[in-house]
Amino acid sequence: MQKLNNKVMIITGGAQGMGEMQAKKAIEHGAKVVITDINEEKGNELAKTLGSNALFIKHDVTSEDDWHNVIETVLAKWNKIDVLVNNAGMTYNKPLESLTLDDYMKIVNINQVSVFLGIKSVAKVMKEQQNGAIINISSIDGLVGGAIGYTDTKFAVRGMTKAAAHELSPYNIRVNSVHPGVINTPMIQQKDVKEAVDEFAKQIPMRRIAEVEEVSNMVCFLASDEASYSTGSEFVIDGGITAI
Repeated sequence: MQKLNNKVMIITGGAQGMGEMQAKKAIEHGAKVVITDINEEKGNELAKTLGSNALFIKHDVTSEDDWHNVIETVLAKWNKIDVLVNNAGMTYNKPLESLTLDDYMKIVNINQVSVFLGIKSVAKVMKEQQNGAIINISSIDGLVGGAIGYTDTKFAVRGMTKAAAHELSPYNIRVNSVHPGVINTPMIQQKDVKEAVDEFAKQIPMRRIAEVEEVSNMVCFLASDEASYSTGSEFVIDGGITAI
């Protein structure tokens, strides 16, 4: 069953990694997908692969002007916005003492400010429609401690989700956060990382890390009408690690 049939869905950071799989799954479920990313080459390539129901827009998620352009472009093409997935994110593998203020603010702007801008940008459209779903990709580091900067922003995304859900619920707009654990992406298959990840996986109750499809399946569920009574909630995909 195509649970997202004819829904128009914006996915930030959609050119690769989790965002790419979210776009592919959404297309499979019948959505019209707008992939936004700073990586123009990969974004255009993915949109071409996905066909006529996919559109790529180059997008700096920290720019309010870029957000305005995304909204105007999507409305001009498809005349509505049903779903926003705030997926774009980043971090630095640095200890606290080595993290500069510029480093820290880049994490804040991409992981946190972009989510605020995204919610703000689609709110007017979704209010007029009296319908919409916003999905904010946080992390298990938005529930428990992790790297400085990354954890701070992922906790903020969790709180922003609840605040926005409270304000937008009267307009039939649902806002939820997704909290993945360790995900099997090309980044963690690198030799210098894989051994540490394999060791960490032994501590996970399910004894494995997540596949990107498992996160994308949750995103598609929350984007669909099947999740019609879920808002302001955290959806955790971590194999049980935060239950320990």
